[in-house]
Amino acid sequence: MANNLKHRSHIITEGRDRAGARSMFKAIGFTDADLAKPLVGIANTWIETMPCNFHLRQLAEKVKAGVRAAGGTPMELNTIAISDGETMGTEGMKASLISREVVADSIELVGRGQMFDAMIALVGCDKTIPGGAMALIRLNIPSLLLYGGPIAAGRFQNRDVTIGDVYEAIGANAAGLMTDAELKDLEDHACPGAGACGGQFTANTMSTVMEFIGLSPMGMNSIPAIDPKKDEAAYQCGQLVMDLLKRGQTPLNFLTRNSFENAIASVVATGGSTNAVLHLLAMAREAGISLAIEDFDVISSRTPIIADLKPAGRYMAVDVHRAGGIPLIAKKLLDAGLIDGSQKTVSGKTIAEETARVKETPGQVVVRPASDPIRKTGGLVILKGNLAPEGCVLKVAGLEHLKHRGPARVFDCEEDAMRATTSGSIKAGDVVVIRYEGPRGGPGMREMLDVTGALVGAGLGDSVALLTDGRFSGATHGLMVGHVAPEAARGGPIAALRNGDTVVFDVEKRKLEMEVPDAEIKSRMAAWKAPEPRYKRGVFAKYAALVSSASEGAVTFVK
Repeated sequence: MANNLKHRSHIITEGRDRAGARSMFKAIGFTDADLAKPLVGIANTWIETMPCNFHLRQLAEKVKAGVRAAGGTPMELNTIAISDGETMGTEGMKASLISREVVADSIELVGRGQMFDAMIALVGCDKTIPGGAMALIRLNIPSLLLYGGPIAAGRFQNRDVTIGDVYEAIGANAAGLMTDAELKDLEDHACPGAGACGGQFTANTMSTVMEFIGLSPMGMNSIPAIDPKKDEAAYQCGQLVMDLLKRGQTPLNFLTRNSFENAIASVVATGGSTNAVLHLLAMAREAGISLAIEDFDVISSRTPIIADLKPAGRYMAVDVHRAGGIPLIAKKLLDAGLIDGSQKTVSGKTIAEETARVKETPGQVVVRPASDPIRKTGGLVILKGNLAPEGCVLKVAGLEHLKHRGPARVFDCEEDAMRATTSGSIKAGDVVVIRYEGPRGGPGMREMLDVTGALVGAGLGDSVALLTDGRFSGATHGLMVGHVAPEAARGGPIAALRNGDTVVFDVEKRKLEMEVPDAEIKSRMAAWKAPEPRYKRGVFAKYAALVSSASEGAVTFVK
């Protein structure tokens, strides 16, 4: 490959028989000189519906300039994105996780169809990050991923705020704890411009993952969206992908079991999103690397939380950048022997070599040394029991409510649970159960930030527990268990729960149980019938028919 930089595109552009293809390229401005160079696909997830990806169109121009300067010919392509924050609590949220598969499939399709020699994925909102990564792993050509960067902090009543604060304010307003005018003021100021949601929610969690796992250049993802240095980073990425092409380095040259363990450590050390479990399981499957849901608990148990980040902590993703960036987090973990510094990255350097150049801002308090952690163990745990035989996921960053025993309040969709929450019918001690919202049942495994935010905003965050076969926003905090597997639509035991059944959470023992005799559970499930699919045609129906369990990453595959 190193001696033939047009290792794939020559099939489309060279020889007498390709005159027709060259003619079509020339129709849109490409020259013979352009077509003689390696063709580099710039997979852009720009969309005019959200701040997270809104600035990627101009960022793509900087990437393309870098490619041209390094001797390549860039060709931009677009794919879709769904805003989790805007669709939250609606039918539209079903599209979010499904969009990960569409993003991956569409980038892979264009990459294969146009036979690009190398690719860059430009990503922003949550599912575009793993979707872009999955496509690059499948294609396994010289490639890298660049994140558009976090949004600046919003300001409300003299404090920094994020979109998560708005969702909690909805519950506070419904409970009479915030006025309509205050809610409107917060709404108007929480999101001040372009960039992805500002806490260590899913987008910034996965941005961190991509630097740790090696698919993104270290130090570039955490640069804020509106910082002029982001343009410089984009230009450098354009040059770097050409260097990758010259070196013949592809994702599968440096993605290993240890690099995935490094990525998991980055999630649990920063109090990151539970969605990372789904996405890393999916990416590992694409890379042919053995990874199980239980591995997250093992790594979390040996990794302290060292980053003081929202939603459980005090600071924002932009504060990580000011402190020294994602490489600073890596250095703190490496210094403590908690990650493998020998793992390679797209730069050609190892994690240890990259972190040796870290410049820590004097006096910063955002990222601590592992010897002085915020919590001695990491931010995620995996619970199992007669309610979740395949496991479920709980984020414990900032959580002190580690045991709970209470009566189930069972809802078969998110909307019913939200109505009960905002009407005040959920009481302290209850266990809110939201089922038939899993990968198949939803379909699409909706995030529940509407409900979890409303519970916290209503002052019930420390006295109510919640479990669901759906999933959570990275902004969720409290005793909220998601990804319960098997899901209700697959006949998981969560389908046997009835109102009033006692549910027990024991985080220290990693247990989630219902106090119902095994014989009674078996009897209830014998009478259970799988519900009719909510969608009979279209992309939702196709996804429901092909999707795996959440414990396997909720990936689509042909059996």
